Amino acid sequence: MAGTAMTASGLGEGTSAGVRAHGSVGSGEPVRVGRPLVVAIDGPSGSGKSSVSKEVARRLRVAYLDTGAMYRAVAWDCLEKGIDLTDGALVEAAARALELELSTSPDHERVLVRGTDATDAIRDPRISASVSAVATNLGVRDELIRRQRALISEHGRRIVVEGRDITTVVAPDAEVRLLLTASEEARLRRRGAQLGGTQSDEQLAQQVLERDAKDSAVASFTRAADGVYTVDSSDLDFEQTVTAVLGVVHAVVDGRSTSGA
Repeated sequence: MAGTAMTASGLGEGTSAGVRAHGSVGSGEPVRVGRPLVVAIDGPSGSGKSSVSKEVARRLRVAYLDTGAMYRAVAWDCLEKGIDLTDGALVEAAARALELELSTSPDHERVLVRGTDATDAIRDPRISASVSAVATNLGVRDELIRRQRALISEHGRRIVVEGRDITTVVAPDAEVRLLLTASEEARLRRRGAQLGGTQSDEQLAQQVLERDAKDSAVASFTRAADGVYTVDSSDLDFEQTVTAVLGVVHAVVDGRSTSGA
């Protein structure tokens, strides 16, 4: 089945190598109680993946995994240790040895690296400008994908997972697979607002467009693969986007058609 679009109006268009999860997963109306519900969400920078995915996880009462935070944590750890990000072997080794604790609650973001709270530090523009060197390292990707799959299993396969190649590589067998996208203009505007207007147009373009171009060399997140639904949020506000994503989830779970509405 080819990638399927959706419109706002309706459906149609440990050891140190481990990751420990903690925290409750919010409240809302549970779906498929006692059965797996993995919602895999891909999308480019500034498409709203993180904020929308958190709210979807909260309303479905499942766990939430921000895979991008894991790559940022590796980048932050390497920079703190003075590791040259162009040295692929050292960066891969750092990823395999990474001591990481990552919250999987949509209500509580927390990232601990070697026991240090790096929740805010990994969002620094310095990390945004450096993380592609980590995300395009195939050894790092192999290690983090292994950890991501372990977390999906740890949560009984009831989790919203968002990132770059979730629908095709990390969780191609997810019950719901979805691409959340938006126009270039909308993505730049949203990322600028998210950063409080602290970045110039050039800096925003580097963080959003240039990073996507680099990451697309090793991950697929700009075009829906077969069987993956698309939600274009360019002209949607936050609540409309959440509603659209939940509409896909419920339609797929209920076995309803998602074409032509």
